[in-house]
Amino acid sequence: MKKIVFATNNAHKLEEIRAILGDRLQILGLSEMGCHDDIPETADTLEGNALLKARWVSEHYGVDCFADDTGLEVDALGGRPGVHTARYAFPDRHDPEANTLKLLDELKDADTRTARFRTAIALILDGKEYLFEGVVEGEIATEQRGTEGFGYDPVFIPENLGKTFAELGVEVKNGISHRARAVAKLAAFLLKG
Repeated sequence: MKKIVFATNNAHKLEEIRAILGDRLQILGLSEMGCHDDIPETADTLEGNALLKARWVSEHYGVDCFADDTGLEVDALGGRPGVHTARYAFPDRHDPEANTLKLLDELKDADTRTARFRTAIALILDGKEYLFEGVVEGEIATEQRGTEGFGYDPVFIPENLGKTFAELGVEVKNGISHRARAVAKLAAFLLKG
């Protein structure tokens, strides 16, 4: 079985990627390699951040790896939070609940609530770089609904399904999400031939 490193210490993301890929690839997280560093994400695009993380791991550990960056792009907010999705409420730390509350507050008087989740994956394989993207369109709910998932899952309603990711559940989300779509492209590339 092909083994590859996913450049993340986020247990939720690692679990989600493993669930999507099943037993087709062996995915190692950074902690399994003894890496607990906070890899800089200083680019101004999702693709740029994914490449920064993948390059960092490749340079420091000499392994084939991939990294992702995901952004929630809300039309009424001019595409924000975008590249700042994980640190929307506080630039110095991740606080998913505060991020969600800030988003709901900023949209309380919005006429349109359309949004999209976009995931960019950067792969470094045999010294070459590749990019994959997954997008899911949807809208932002007026309040948090559901208990499954993480991050903005309780407020993101994908593609007119009428339920948030948190209401749909992890199994359904993993089949239709932005990350699932990007990972499907990554897996098809890695498993071809």
